[in-house]
Amino acid sequence: MSAPTRVLIPESAPFSPEQRAWLSGFLAAAVVPDTQLPDGLLSLGAPSANAPTQALASNDDAPWHDPAMAIDDRMKLADGRPLAPRIMAAMAQQDCGQCGYNCADYANAISTQAEEKLNLCAPGGKETARMLKKLAEELGAEVAPAAGVEPQAAASVPLGELGRARDNPALGQFLARRRISGEGSEKSAWHIDFDISKSNVSYQVGDSFGVFVANDLGLVDQIIALLGMSHQTDISGKTLRDVLKNEKSLGVAPDALFELYSFISGGPLREKARALARGEDPDGDAAQLDVMAVVQKFANVRPHAEAFVDALEPLQPRLYSISSSPNATPGRVSLTVDAVRYQINKRRRLGVASTYLAERVAEGADVSFYIQAAHNFALPQDRNIPIIMIGPGTGIAPFRAFLLDRQATGATGKNWLFFGHQKQATDFFYQDELSDMQKSGHLTRLSLAWSRDGSEKFYVQDRMRQVGASVWQWISEGAHIYVCGDAKRMAKDVEVALVDIVAQHGVRTTDEAVAFVGQLKKTGRYQADVY
Repeated sequence: MSAPTRVLIPESAPFSPEQRAWLSGFLAAAVVPDTQLPDGLLSLGAPSANAPTQALASNDDAPWHDPAMAIDDRMKLADGRPLAPRIMAAMAQQDCGQCGYNCADYANAISTQAEEKLNLCAPGGKETARMLKKLAEELGAEVAPAAGVEPQAAASVPLGELGRARDNPALGQFLARRRISGEGSEKSAWHIDFDISKSNVSYQVGDSFGVFVANDLGLVDQIIALLGMSHQTDISGKTLRDVLKNEKSLGVAPDALFELYSFISGGPLREKARALARGEDPDGDAAQLDVMAVVQKFANVRPHAEAFVDALEPLQPRLYSISSSPNATPGRVSLTVDAVRYQINKRRRLGVASTYLAERVAEGADVSFYIQAAHNFALPQDRNIPIIMIGPGTGIAPFRAFLLDRQATGATGKNWLFFGHQKQATDFFYQDELSDMQKSGHLTRLSLAWSRDGSEKFYVQDRMRQVGASVWQWISEGAHIYVCGDAKRMAKDVEVALVDIVAQHGVRTTDEAVAFVGQLKKTGRYQADVY
């Protein structure tokens, strides 16, 4: 009787059954010395005698799995671990799925050389890419093919399910946009609608929408002009203009671009480019350098078009929390998007995806998309369970979806939303909808916090503490708690407030309150969608 297949990729991972089976077999070869590989797979060789039995990364033993923790602190916690856990610690810890994996699976795929790309962690940005490059050097010699298997016969990972994997997107239609922030607001927030009915792709509330976007054509043309190149320059059968618009990131300048300029420039410019490639900041402007700023900085250096394009990162799809319910509006997907605009040195810069959705994509246009299944962010199966939702700003997105879904399915559990922003007059997103839900009794409680309306800033965590006794009462009744928004500040502050509430109203010591909140996380009663 043959040994059972060793399953190393959980069903919750963002893969099709075929992908999970393939990758489980691939990873098994890395941790089981004598595993017989299926035909066409590559052998990684047996682990060393001193290697641990389980060398893969896992959320079960990852004290660094905290998106609010700085990368240096995460790397210290992972010090001394096998390579895969250390690679995981370099990730942004958001499990956002933007890379096509969650953090642990991406780390395992890199460590087993099933994934070659080290620049897929968009939230981690350059600091993650640099750390991964350093760690990847430990992989040593290239993977050798298994005995009797020709290199060209190596298996490739199958495409994911249509519309449910970034490598196999579906087509939807951009329907409409409407502004939900008022005149005079410092923000420019939009409600965006898509029609996905013809794609036959389904989703659940809590999932995210991955959308493939394009760069601003004005920015593309400025870069081409500064480089002294032609729009029509051929790049592997495409025009330079099309490649820069649709395929390459023009945001934060990658180290490879600095390396290119160090090769083709001389004197002080060469040294400056080398320093930037090493992560140094010779002129004090490294944090502000996007691709166009680099072209301006090295204005008299003219790279070859193909070399310039090759030095740029790919333009990755962007993920947004879905703010609609398939039970309320079948075949439709809605997003809540802040159009990002800011200025550096008199030059206006734009958020690529947010301004694409808010301004550039035309109504009726086809848009490539995929659904990223949520990782531990979903409504309780029991519709009678009360829920507390904390989502300031565009963090309201999944909670609008939750409320619409519970309304459409007749859920009887109580619903409490904490929402906040800068000013009530201009930044009260979905005010009419929420008011109607309150009047009908569907939205049991609505607690608001406006940070710019008073003499002192007042946030959702402040409002939580103010009504802490009621929050504790809901928790005692079995409420599930959800948080959506900024990982570095808001989500961390909300968790601290929750610990304080448990300590004060649950009559516990701080250590006991921390343990209590930790238990809520383990049992799925405290879930976060942070970025």
